[in-house]
Amino acid sequence: MQREIENIAAVEENAPSTRELRYVAGADLGGTNLRLALADLSGKILTRWSTSTVGLRGPEAVIQRICSGVRSMLQEVSASCELLRSIAIGVPGVADVENGIVVATSYLMGWRDVPLGALIESELNVPAVVDNDVNMAAIGERWAGSAKDARDFVFLAIGTGIGAGIVLNGNLFRGSSWAAGEIGYMLLPGAAQIPSTSDEPGALESMIGGEGIKAQWKKLRISEEEVSNATEIFDLALDGNPRALTLLHQSATMLTQAIYNISLILNCPLFVLGGTVGLHLALCDAVQRMLGRWNVPGNPQVVRSTLGPDAQLLGSLRFALDSTRTCNRLS
Repeated sequence: MQREIENIAAVEENAPSTRELRYVAGADLGGTNLRLALADLSGKILTRWSTSTVGLRGPEAVIQRICSGVRSMLQEVSASCELLRSIAIGVPGVADVENGIVVATSYLMGWRDVPLGALIESELNVPAVVDNDVNMAAIGERWAGSAKDARDFVFLAIGTGIGAGIVLNGNLFRGSSWAAGEIGYMLLPGAAQIPSTSDEPGALESMIGGEGIKAQWKKLRISEEEVSNATEIFDLALDGNPRALTLLHQSATMLTQAIYNISLILNCPLFVLGGTVGLHLALCDAVQRMLGRWNVPGNPQVVRSTLGPDAQLLGSLRFALDSTRTCNRLS
């Protein structure tokens, strides 16, 4: 798997020669971690860099971490900053892609209408593009993962939160206000509570997101099994724990209902499950069995991500490569 990830198919007709080496950078910015990767113009990852974002307040500190990491990676491959062609950043929230603005996010404290693209460009002096991290993951999966070359599919990221990256006719569908795919706010039976503020988790997220599953586990007043995350609960379900099996069935049912509803609207033939919760084999198997029993239009296929946590990072690299090619055409 690692060899497949590190040797992604070239996006240029011919890989650059040693004398012509240029680079792109990709960033996956989360509420607790920042991960970066540097690739050449053939898409081959040359090095990675990561750091914690815990305790950072405000965009300035995060921007400095991003730029520091990019410079560190370039130094590692003995390249000057002038050889960097572009950078793409995936962020956990709504992003205005055209203007490089982080509109809103509940995972980065104090971020509202932050012109992240322009701020990064001024620091690194290269084009910087910004998009939602789940959209980045969808780009990665279509490039080198479970949805490779698929024209229509939905990537479902189920971790602490829930989001969807929607690809139609080979292009990401972002919506009129860049908020397409916010399925964590879906209203389903058993998840009909509407959040009173924008900072609260959505109805579906509060039930089958990682924190939602943990909260329900605690409500069962279980003292004999201590768990630190939702995947441990699903592990207990595989061992036959009856309460864990109940939560697994409930989570799978609600996720299957969401997939069913999305299928009715988009008629997509493929759904890719990602995120720490979505990748769990027990959840995917349960959803596949339920969909098999339901009469879902188009009989969509549900598979797990083959890129795992690298989907966002690879998607950001692909986005950076695509933006580089666009700039070349315009210059």
